[in-house]
Amino acid sequence: MKLSLLDFCIIIIYLVAVIVLGLVLKKRASRNKEAYMLGGKTLPWYMLGLSNASDMFDISGTMWMVSLAFVYGLKSLWIPWLWPVFNQVFMMMYLSVWLRRSNVTTGAEWIGTRFGKGPGVTASHTIVVVFALLSCLGFLAYGFVGLGKFMEIFIPFESIAPYLPFRITPEYVGPFYGIIFTAFAVFYAILGGMTSIVIGDVLKYGIMTISAFVIAVIAMQQLSGRTLEVPQGWYTPFFGWKLDDLNWSGILEEVNTKIKSDGFSLFGIFFMMMTFKGILASLAGPAPNYDMQKILSTKSPQEAAKMSGIVSIVLLPVRYAMVMGLTVLALLHFDQLGLHTSRGIDFEKILPASILQFVPAGLMGLLLAGLLAAFMGTFAGTLNAAQAYVVNDIYLKYINPGASNSRISRMNYFSGLVVASIGILMGLFAKDVNSILQWIVSALYGGYVAANVLKWHWWRFNANGFFWGMLAGIVPALIFPYVFRETLSLYYFPLLFLLSLAGCIIGSLVTPPTDRQTLTTFYRTVRPWGFWKPIQDQVQAEDPNFRPNQAFGRDAFNVIIGIIAQCGLTLVPMYLILKMNVELTITLGVLGLCVVILKKTWWDRLPTEEPASPASAHRLTKTLNDFS
Repeated sequence: MKLSLLDFCIIIIYLVAVIVLGLVLKKRASRNKEAYMLGGKTLPWYMLGLSNASDMFDISGTMWMVSLAFVYGLKSLWIPWLWPVFNQVFMMMYLSVWLRRSNVTTGAEWIGTRFGKGPGVTASHTIVVVFALLSCLGFLAYGFVGLGKFMEIFIPFESIAPYLPFRITPEYVGPFYGIIFTAFAVFYAILGGMTSIVIGDVLKYGIMTISAFVIAVIAMQQLSGRTLEVPQGWYTPFFGWKLDDLNWSGILEEVNTKIKSDGFSLFGIFFMMMTFKGILASLAGPAPNYDMQKILSTKSPQEAAKMSGIVSIVLLPVRYAMVMGLTVLALLHFDQLGLHTSRGIDFEKILPASILQFVPAGLMGLLLAGLLAAFMGTFAGTLNAAQAYVVNDIYLKYINPGASNSRISRMNYFSGLVVASIGILMGLFAKDVNSILQWIVSALYGGYVAANVLKWHWWRFNANGFFWGMLAGIVPALIFPYVFRETLSLYYFPLLFLLSLAGCIIGSLVTPPTDRQTLTTFYRTVRPWGFWKPIQDQVQAEDPNFRPNQAFGRDAFNVIIGIIAQCGLTLVPMYLILKMNVELTITLGVLGLCVVILKKTWWDRLPTEEPASPASAHRLTKTLNDFS
């Protein structure tokens, strides 16, 4: 099946709509830097949550998840813990509240609220900006590679080659399509800022929900009365030390090769490493990307928690309905997909090949528009985060602190074009979607974790420790992929973590602690739990009515219940499409129990403080400056 005229019309209408959206919201976004970067902190939490979920519903990630579901079946539930997907639960329960109380514009700006001012703070600020830009550029390249691979299946290059004034070799067809469609995302993201991104994301989520429902129904209809030719272990999320029950011999031998090349054969060890790394990464809080910017865009700490909470609810059932639907269709009709290449089967092309074969005209156009929107939303959100760091934390901090709103707007446009261009250039040299993803979540984030866990939980941790800890992690993260070429990035994460942790502790203990007034102001405002006893005592001596945060036990309990619920949200669409009714009923029961518990232990106990007013935020900043 090829794209029909109706499909092309639907895609063109969507592309025109996002351009119009950027033009319409250009004036609003250009009012000031907060309006551009954070939507003026006026957007409802549920729209920000839908937008955040929509940003995570990207082409590259969905292609990766379909390939995982095809190979690993229900065991693919666990592999996104590499991200880790359950970091949303940690943020929902308490970290979003802590971050939003800071009342800053970017993660790098947050450094001042925690450490005050001085040479160490300047160095820490710089290293956060470097990490944020590396992370954002990695995600831009990740999305670019996935988009190009996706579109070259739907638009065969030979059909448009006669109309082009130049020739392109086959290996650059994907990047060519990536550049074309990336231009649309850059346009509306740069013009409209956060507000246009959120509105565009909500529209995209509606399209993706309809598309996922249609794909799920088609898959269930085609599966009716038939069985999938897969190993027995494919149908269970449970596993042992090895994937002995997932042997594809005699079915599709290339899949065994894929499992070996992924490095997941010793699944028990892989799972423990992934969980260890995931918990530490979640304790560190959100990385400085679009996720953090959405939290900082909410109206209050309470709404920040609600925003993070709704992400899993609206994302996982819809996304996995699409993932499992496409997986079932691919397994039923594998020989028709044409996935064989000179280097073997390209599993990352299962998603576009399945859509091309099995989705009817009209609906295909709607689905492609949604998936293009998925790419554009993620690309635009990541680009917006990168712009925030370039403009707020480099240009306004070091180059032109007194810039006018019009000059800030022009700088936003210029920085957006530069960052997008570098991200595309990185994408041209990337091997595939999985290789970029592994580097970002396992190697690069290995240098981020230790410093960002300690900044929340240990009072003696200072700006020098933050800088040396980040540096001791990021530099090896850039080198290790070339040293350990045949090793999965996750397996040298502990070494990265230990190097970074050593830098954090040594850097903190050989230099003076952070100014006490800065620490007490931060502790009183953010109210974290952890190793804050000396600061807690000082704050209580100054204000006997101050109540420290005693919610560690409840937060930890809620995190466990939340992760169980998140797994249930993932398994429900899988069991539903595979018609595993007994397992579906049990999962729904467990999920319902989790909802009842969290209503009492989380929702009913959300903070009720009002958002910081501009005046109070100004007083906080002045206090920090006076005592630094």
